[in-house]
Amino acid sequence: MKNPRFKNYIYWGTTALAVIALSVAFGFFLSRFELVSGALGKIASILMPIIYGAVLAYLMLPIYNKTRAYTTLKLSKAIKDQSIVDRLAKAAGTLVSLVVLVAIVAGLFRMIIPEIYNSIIRLQESIGEYINNLTMWMNKMFEDNQDFEKFVMPYYEQGVSEFQKWLTEKLVPNMSMIIGQLSTGLLSVVTVVKNILIGVIVMVYFLNIKDTLAAQSKKIVYSILKLKDANRLVSEVRFAHGIFGGFITGKLLDSLIIGIMCFFALQFMDMPYVLLISVIIGVTNVIPFFGPFIGAVPSAFLILMISPMKCLYFLIFILILQQFDGNILGPKILGDSTGLPSFWVLFSILLFGGLLGFVGMIIGVPAFAVIYRLVSAYVSNNLKKKNLSPRTEDYMELDHIDEEEKIYVDRDGAE
Repeated sequence: MKNPRFKNYIYWGTTALAVIALSVAFGFFLSRFELVSGALGKIASILMPIIYGAVLAYLMLPIYNKTRAYTTLKLSKAIKDQSIVDRLAKAAGTLVSLVVLVAIVAGLFRMIIPEIYNSIIRLQESIGEYINNLTMWMNKMFEDNQDFEKFVMPYYEQGVSEFQKWLTEKLVPNMSMIIGQLSTGLLSVVTVVKNILIGVIVMVYFLNIKDTLAAQSKKIVYSILKLKDANRLVSEVRFAHGIFGGFITGKLLDSLIIGIMCFFALQFMDMPYVLLISVIIGVTNVIPFFGPFIGAVPSAFLILMISPMKCLYFLIFILILQQFDGNILGPKILGDSTGLPSFWVLFSILLFGGLLGFVGMIIGVPAFAVIYRLVSAYVSNNLKKKNLSPRTEDYMELDHIDEEEKIYVDRDGAE
């Protein structure tokens, strides 16, 4: 019979060895941070087509699944061989996904990008006139208050000068370069073309082997972990997929609808730069919480250059639009897809946005929702093991818990 104390020694020795190894690895990572980050960047660069393909496949997954399910349902009535039905359904799902992807990309390059470029060029050509009109309007508004005018106008003139310099020396030349490269060779970078083309091919593979990859991943998990831990890991991954898939696809659909609504409303209101502003509002709306403010500020400034009153109308319209999105459209499409309190939504956007930039601001909320769920589950399980309440309400006015009776005593001494 084996000595249980010997087994404990083995366990603690293995744990100590693992901790030491991790500490050494972490120390090496910190001391060779540039080398490690360079190696990781090299690996990411090599795998970029796979990353492109995985992202595209994930975004196209709802379309693929719905098309495949619909095709299977219709063909099953006419074809008895299920293997043929399955192959045809996969082919239909792949074809529809590719058509949707090509339509989106073609629409972007043929309509939106040239129009945005033309809007910026028109803005540069007319910027002097717009600034003069705005200056005259401000002088008229401040003519009865000379002291305030003397205080405000120097800052205004400095801001206008910096804006003109940025527009003339940085934005327009760069836009000209980008659009020129797009028209002659899609950024004239062969690597980008290769990554995108291979990424589309990888997307097709991912869509068609996703069930096999999922089964293989589960097989690996169940071969390594205990049955209870494996079941929990599979459940958490499924939860994370539901959170990410529901949030990202829902947010993209929501932003598309908001962009279209903004386009038609601005056309009706006879606003300038309709398509440019609609694209800005739609794209920034993908970012939770901060998106409306990020998109409204540059758009309002563009309109302010032409007409201060139209700028005011635009801000009122954006306020109404975002209220509609936040209280009606967004909840209809997204529901409570993350379950995060408002403070943690703000926290996750700031944290992931600071770490990963624009992409981090988009994925921050669903990523933190998964972390929040894991931490909550861990805390609740530990409290239940100690025969303590997992309910947050029980700790609101808590002073201490009696160690023997496990009685909750509040700050007033009441139980």
